[in-house]
Formats: sequence, structure tokens, C-alpha cells
Amino acid sequence: MTTRHVIKIAREQYKFSCAHMTVFPDGTKERLHGHNYSIAVDLEVNSIELAKMIPFQVLKQALAELCATFKEHVLIATNNPHFVMKTEQPELEFTLCGERYVLPRGDALLLPLDNITAESLAAHVAELLAPKLRGPTTLALEVTVEESPGQGASTTISLSSPS
Repeated sequence: MTTRHVIKIAREQYKFSCAHMTVFPDGTKERLHGHNYSIAVDLEVNSIELAKMIPFQVLKQALAELCATFKEHVLIATNNPHFVMKTEQPELEFTLCGERYVLPRGDALLLPLDNITAESLAAHVAELLAPKLRGPTTLALEVTVEESPGQGASTTISLSSPS
């Protein structure tokens, strides 16, 4: 019999409101719009013994910091083939799918992604959280990002060291 141990953090406060535009393969895109994203984390561990315990506070702090970083920004995927940066200072000027945008630099968060979707955000958040959660008892991390209740995506990554 195999036993799995999973620590789950999926609380209401781990959310952020932001705007984005999803780009489609044909070079069209959605209009600029926003979501109230939420993040949930499942951390698989190989032991729940007292001596190897992972305090929930480690997970909660990492999630809170990430949500604060994303909160109230326009998320921009800088690796998108339809994105062209014109200037970054004092304002952010760029084109996306041929349309020109100018934003206050502080309102935009430039992400090294090829698109801003629930799927790409889940993968990005997992990559950001993994170094903070990797340890001798952690096996895997699953991050779920929902753009609305019941609609989102998850990414699972291994945290165990390769043998």
C-alpha cells in the first residue's frame, strides 16, 4: 500500500486582481480585461513526522508575497512573438498583435512568458515557488490558478532531487 501526504493551501486571501490579453495562434487577441485570480497549492511530502514537518507558514508567506507582486497590474507576456517593446521608461510603450499601448511603467508587470493564460500563469507560479519549497521531504508541487471560480489550470512539478 502506498501512502501520499499532501499539504494543501487554497485560502480566499491568496488572490490577485489584474488585467491581461490572451493572444491566439493566428495573431489575434482578446481585448484588455481583468480577472480576480486565485492560487491554490498542493505540496506532496514523503513524511509527516514531527521532525520533518513543513510549517504551513512557509507556504502561506510565499503565496502572499507572490499575490502582492501581481496585484493590480497589467500582465504582459514579453516572450510573445506578437509583442514588440518600444520604450520602458518613463512609460511602457509596446505593440501587441499590431495594436499600440502606452501604460504607466508602474502599472505593468513584464513576465517572461509567451502568453498570459491560466495555464502559463500556473506554470510560472510553480517555477517561482519551487525554490522556496524544495527540501529533503518535498516531492512535488501542484499550483492551480483560477481566473474565475471553477475555471483555471494546474501545473505539477517534481521537487525531489534526481538520483
